[in-house]
Amino acid sequence: MDSMITSAARALAAGDPLGALKRVALRDDASALALRGIAMAQLGEFVRAKELLRKAIRAFSEKESVARARCIVAEAEIALASRDLSWPAKTLDAARATLEQHGDQVNATYARYLQLRRSLLIGKLDDAERVLADLDPTPFPPALRTAHELVVAGIAMRRLQSKAAGTALERAVQFARKAGVPALMAEVENAFHILNTPAARLIARGEEKPILLEQVEKLMSSNALVVDACRNVVRNSGAVVSLVTRPVLFALARVLGEAWPGDVQRDVLLARAFGARFVDESHRMRLRVEIGRLRKFLRPLADIQATKRGFTLVLDRARDVVVLAQPVENENSAVLAFLADGESWSSSALAIALGTSQRTIQRALDSLAAAGKVQSFGRARARRWITPPVPGFTTTLLLPASLPVD
Repeated sequence: MDSMITSAARALAAGDPLGALKRVALRDDASALALRGIAMAQLGEFVRAKELLRKAIRAFSEKESVARARCIVAEAEIALASRDLSWPAKTLDAARATLEQHGDQVNATYARYLQLRRSLLIGKLDDAERVLADLDPTPFPPALRTAHELVVAGIAMRRLQSKAAGTALERAVQFARKAGVPALMAEVENAFHILNTPAARLIARGEEKPILLEQVEKLMSSNALVVDACRNVVRNSGAVVSLVTRPVLFALARVLGEAWPGDVQRDVLLARAFGARFVDESHRMRLRVEIGRLRKFLRPLADIQATKRGFTLVLDRARDVVVLAQPVENENSAVLAFLADGESWSSSALAIALGTSQRTIQRALDSLAAAGKVQSFGRARARRWITPPVPGFTTTLLLPASLPVD
């Protein structure tokens, strides 16, 4: 093999894109184009990187199927890094199969990790766990071991398993140091930062405070009745009542949870659950009907009793009532939660991640942009949205796999 190509490849593997470019910047053969593309990707120039990789794919002959497959894997990684979730997964699958057939297990495995990271990003935890279960990381080089531990930690965080996540990240630090790639170390450090950033807000007995993922995990296994406003469910000791499709009932449950052990006036319940400004007998009748429905849903966990002023929660097995909420709440919190990772997202990628329509996402982005909370760059299909990480803002850790935004 060409010594300059080999030297450039080694520089890229060590996380030195400028060193690689010095060796191949003036060359236009297929291998040089591929390496230039990867170098540009490491420098964050994703558009130029994709152009170079596609030129390389066209430049490689049909017989050089392994080289073409490697370029496809590199392009898939760029798509993931630039949050282009519409990039065809079948193309990556085909490239991975080609690499496996030709004995390139390292790059084939890396392709699997890209698939894992995509599944994790859009909340498909079961899919990610199934793929991960088939992978034995023992023979992997340090960079791949780091990727493995990052995925393990990511799944653990989304499953609210803080100890397992911390242990995986500690292993990731060790392997990243062995790999000697600065970008990997930065990714691990960012994951540690996420783990130690407030993931939710706890509201109980008239007070509220930010809490870490570890505290959320303890709360879920406690004797408290948890009104979970991150997932729109009510839970206690493993029993879960989902109110995802019943927003009015959940709103009532939340108001009652925030007021416990006190009661809530009927007018307050009407205003919070129905948005009623003026109350008449029809509103009161509707409130009685909805309280009756909520009482049936919560029967396994608690009761709702009428008081002179309104209604109150009466506990069955639980010892306390708490409300778990996102640190910052507004109608576009779910969109902001994904943008808070500091990466640039397309509206189509956000739509895929949140399981809603692109038009809905675009309306949310326009509203956030008007409020100065997000900004965009690029045009048409190349348009991306970004916002600086918000201190104390919720990460995607507590977001369910698919959140209704409408």
